[in-house]
Amino acid sequence: SFRSGISNTSIIASTPDSSSRSCEGTPRFRMTPGFVSHTDFSVFAVTSCSSATTTSGASVIVAVVEGRGLARGEIGMASLNLKCPELVLSQFADTGTYAKVITKVHILVPLEILMPDTASEKGKRTKLFNLITENFPGVAFTAIQRKYFNERKGLEYIQQLCAPEFGTVLMEVQAKYYCLAAAAALLKYLEFIQNSVYAAKSLKVIFKGSEQTAMIDSASATNLELVTNSRDHRSEHTLLGVLNHTKTPGGARRLRSNILEPLVDIETISIRLDTIQELQQNEELFFGLKNVIGHFLDIDQLLSVLVQIPKQETVQAAEAKISHVIQLKHILDLVPRLRMVLKSCSTALLKAYSMSLEDNRLFDMILEQIKTVINDDTTYLKGSLNMRTQKCYAVRPNISEFLDIARRAYTEIVDDIAGILNQMGEKYGLPMRTSFSTARGFFIQMKLEGVFLADGKLPAEFIKVTKHKNNYGFTTVDLMKMNDRCDEALKEIFHMSYVVICQLLSTIHRHIHCLYKLSDAVSMLDMLLSLANACTLSDYVRPEFTDTLAIKQGRHPILERIAGQQPVANNSYISEGSNFVIITGPNMSGKSTYLKQVALCQIMAQIGSFVPAEYASFRVADQIFTRIGVDDDFETNSSTFMLEMKEISYIIHNVSDRSLIIIDELGRGTSAEEGIGICHSVCEFILSLKAFTLFATHFLELCQLESLYPNVENQHMEVQHTRSGDTGAENVVYTYLLSRGRSEERHYGLRAAEMTALPSTIVQEAKTFASKISQQLLAKHHSDPETLVQRAVYHLATRLLQTARNSRLDPDSLRMYLKGLRKQYEAELQAAEQLVSVDSEEE
Repeated sequence: SFRSGISNTSIIASTPDSSSRSCEGTPRFRMTPGFVSHTDFSVFAVTSCSSATTTSGASVIVAVVEGRGLARGEIGMASLNLKCPELVLSQFADTGTYAKVITKVHILVPLEILMPDTASEKGKRTKLFNLITENFPGVAFTAIQRKYFNERKGLEYIQQLCAPEFGTVLMEVQAKYYCLAAAAALLKYLEFIQNSVYAAKSLKVIFKGSEQTAMIDSASATNLELVTNSRDHRSEHTLLGVLNHTKTPGGARRLRSNILEPLVDIETISIRLDTIQELQQNEELFFGLKNVIGHFLDIDQLLSVLVQIPKQETVQAAEAKISHVIQLKHILDLVPRLRMVLKSCSTALLKAYSMSLEDNRLFDMILEQIKTVINDDTTYLKGSLNMRTQKCYAVRPNISEFLDIARRAYTEIVDDIAGILNQMGEKYGLPMRTSFSTARGFFIQMKLEGVFLADGKLPAEFIKVTKHKNNYGFTTVDLMKMNDRCDEALKEIFHMSYVVICQLLSTIHRHIHCLYKLSDAVSMLDMLLSLANACTLSDYVRPEFTDTLAIKQGRHPILERIAGQQPVANNSYISEGSNFVIITGPNMSGKSTYLKQVALCQIMAQIGSFVPAEYASFRVADQIFTRIGVDDDFETNSSTFMLEMKEISYIIHNVSDRSLIIIDELGRGTSAEEGIGICHSVCEFILSLKAFTLFATHFLELCQLESLYPNVENQHMEVQHTRSGDTGAENVVYTYLLSRGRSEERHYGLRAAEMTALPSTIVQEAKTFASKISQQLLAKHHSDPETLVQRAVYHLATRLLQTARNSRLDPDSLRMYLKGLRKQYEAELQAAEQLVSVDSEEE
């Protein structure tokens, strides 16, 4: 354990006359004691009035600090999940929008955010502080005195607490002062709220830069419904819901974090894909692993409590530690079974995990040490009485003489309780049986069927009577006294067992790193099994990674789950030569669904999953942006148009050449002229980059960009028209199929209006008026021949480069492909020549 020598009582920054301030306007802060059940400890947090309720299920505490002066924009972060003893440090430079900070905090789903009090001082509140409180209104905020953000103290903490096997992190962070400062404040605060300290050399400490994973901002994660359904937060119709077949809490957490932060390293992704392929092909391995993994408990949460040393030795703490050691024994008993299943594996990742678990000396040594103290037949059982009995007799006899005496006394009391019940059963001639609950202790239960009661009442001796369906539950004064004696005996047993177990835990702490290895292996295996299971349930294909996004017959993974059948499949093709695709089509034709489908498949591929398609190739994206939806935001008083501009501004300031951009219906929140102008200028900016872009729009005027830029391609959602035999009215049939070229459909908004209860006279007049305006605005546009020639040359050059980089064709097939490219090039040149002759005739 460690002591920092700083008083706990002064860590939280107090705000003068905070109790008299109101919650109107800017968030105010006050000291509010509240009981939060993370690991059964009280929390006294300075919270904003808007933070009355914390995020359900959240268990992460995050400390954030920003450099001052010339170092403004340099961010240090430290986070620790109360259910997992892993301290995650990061430090990075961020822009004025603080997009990286907001995204990272959003992914963590924090219970509480710590910042220096200087960031929240009235009149001096920083932009970062304002953005965090705006973006996370339901999260508790705590202002910590600036002096606790001390990089020297942070380095000392890490040196004291970091397990030796993770010691290389010291080399990474020793010059990263801001993340060290955040770590110092976080660890001090955790000691304060948990009333316990972490054992020396027991924590897993890792440093995460911002370049190791793809960045998906919180708005895009919401738009794509990655982990939360936008209509019903309880619904499992999300990407996480589709892929989540995990058996352990650790596996579920790992899958969630991977979906929100996909990988960018192709080698790592390929290793995962190899593993999923093996799991699909080897049923014995798949079902063997699934069976073993399903028996594991939450190793992370168990580790979290094992490495904490309570400052006060209470009965609850003693009882909890006994439970933890029993759970640890249960987990270690599963390791040999897991080793045995992994012996038949052949892929690199499974072999690596197999080797990490082959460290028999450590796993077996810890288990042997536990068994020298804990009975062999002690095991983790569900049920309050079963587990209570296990805890009572967990420690072997003859280790502590006083413990043996206390257990004999407890056994005698339990026997006396059984004797009392037998006597009462004989006395009243009733079929009574003993029951147990944590709240009531031992009590009596009796079925009513076939029981004759004098005067229809239970004997007066029976008190605290409850009735549930066909059962009576009750107790007696003597039984309550016996329960009290039983509890006293148990307290003695737990206290003396705790002394023995603390000595055992001090030995285990020295080898804690192998338990971190086990946790990593189980959560990763669970996640990969889950992905393999998802592939088995649906017809998914293994993706490739090239410099091209090419999907044959791709499907929307969430829609496929909702429908219970395969939705309409579509092809996708984006390359450096055609990296900007404009998609047009009527309302309800499937444009938005298609856009989300491409982004979801990209994310699935980058987490190492198979994808719903017949063939799929992807270029690794470093960032995924989406601009979808046209809802006003009443909380921030933002109109539809203002929200659109904020989201587009964010994309423009953060986009890179390797990003994937999804834009749906930009400019609909203002007039048609302004909307077309803004869309055109945004397109011009994005066209200057190599980012892959899908741009859905109702503004058909934008389709003219194809004639100006060779890397633009028009596509549209097809519709068919039929006429009703009775009325002769025209009906629109949506095919949901994507085709080349621009949409020829005009006034499809009016067709949508026809399908509503709007009077036909209004619709007809609208059609007439819209037709007149269209004739005034539309003019025939021609691509000039020179542009067509340049376009043909550009397409040929980019396809030749793509072939040189990615082709795995044999010589004969490659020759045939190149001949096809030449024919296509000649056809495009011929089209340009024909246009020259047409123009000459017109002149």
